[in-house]
Amino acid sequence: MSKTPTKQTISLADALKARGIRVETEYWDGHKHIDVYLPDAKIFIEVDGLQHYTNPRQILADFKRDHFSDGDDVSTLRLTNQLIETHLEEIADAIYKIAQPLDTKS
Repeated sequence: MSKTPTKQTISLADALKARGIRVETEYWDGHKHIDVYLPDAKIFIEVDGLQHYTNPRQILADFKRDHFSDGDDVSTLRLTNQLIETHLEEIADAIYKIAQPLDTKS
């Protein structure tokens, strides 16, 4: 099942690509689609709407989704659409810094 990335997901992916980070959008991990995947850094990024923080069922579903990735040694970062819309460059800069190989992190 293919999904279409949201405008916030596309904005974040484009900002990360512009910084030289390898990015895959709507990555299928065998269980779920990941909004943004940084394979070199082993980071999943989920760009979520408000329902992911206000709907109890959605919160529980997200716990289960994230738990599935625990055994893959992949970290999950959850960001709201609103954060992407208002702080895109700052977020992309911070992700760029943590996505660098260990020997180049400062």
